[in-house]
Amino acid sequence: MERGELNDLLTFAAVARERSFTRAAAILGMSPSALSHAVRGLEERLGVRLLARTTRSVAPTEAGERLLQSLNPALEGIRDGLEALAEWRDSPSGTVRITTFAYAARMVLLPKLPSFLLAHPEVQVEINIDDGLTDIVASGFDAGIRFGESVAKDMIAVKLGPDMRTVVVGTPSYFERYPPPLTPYDLQRHACIGYRLTTSGGLLPWEFEKDGKEIKIHTNGPLVANDGDIPAAAVRAGAGLGYIMECDVAEEIASGTLVQVLKEWCPTFPGFYLYHPSRRQSPPALRALIETLKYG
Repeated sequence: MERGELNDLLTFAAVARERSFTRAAAILGMSPSALSHAVRGLEERLGVRLLARTTRSVAPTEAGERLLQSLNPALEGIRDGLEALAEWRDSPSGTVRITTFAYAARMVLLPKLPSFLLAHPEVQVEINIDDGLTDIVASGFDAGIRFGESVAKDMIAVKLGPDMRTVVVGTPSYFERYPPPLTPYDLQRHACIGYRLTTSGGLLPWEFEKDGKEIKIHTNGPLVANDGDIPAAAVRAGAGLGYIMECDVAEEIASGTLVQVLKEWCPTFPGFYLYHPSRRQSPPALRALIETLKYG
């Protein structure tokens, strides 16, 4: 196989996995037009259409999907071989692709990632923000960061922070107008500030637990947003009750600026974890990032 044909196969595999010439181009460091030209050349040489293109999407054809499945083991072997060579380098290098959601990125990555990049100049980190539970293997990510309860059992999980709790809070002025809820079911008679998941488009339910009983409440109120800062601002203004991470409002609860209700219904749950496939050996760049982010 000639080098040019191998490069074209690598190009096709990147586009097929990403379902986007733009994203694949960013990963490979090429222009989208160069990728498109390479894939068309490969299709002409093989005499088979590999990608179905529209103005809005790109997806493998049946033939393209079969080719991708046959290429994946070989590409994985090449990657493992290159990563094994990296053990001989003085410092980690390469690209680490991470998928996570916005709140985890702010709480876990924002405080520590800049210093990691300065300490490891030959490592490139790519962060993909997504509310959904992305299949990191199928999507080509090295690792993901989620709450511990969302991590699949077959993944290696590394604890990144303490256990957490979501609490229900309102201002004193709000409770001057409305009596505090005594059970989660009472929330249906309150003005509750909602959060809409950006990926699925659904409203985030308020989850509670007491004496082994789990309850999910679908609330109503004057505001729904898919950005956490806007609902929090509405709660602090007294416009309604909020379902907010305790660590974000602990000082306000302590000072009395916000009042917590339904305490006994809000247990702790596993905090942030980084997870990755159970390979025999993780890439050095990923191991270095884990060492920076891990808790304790």
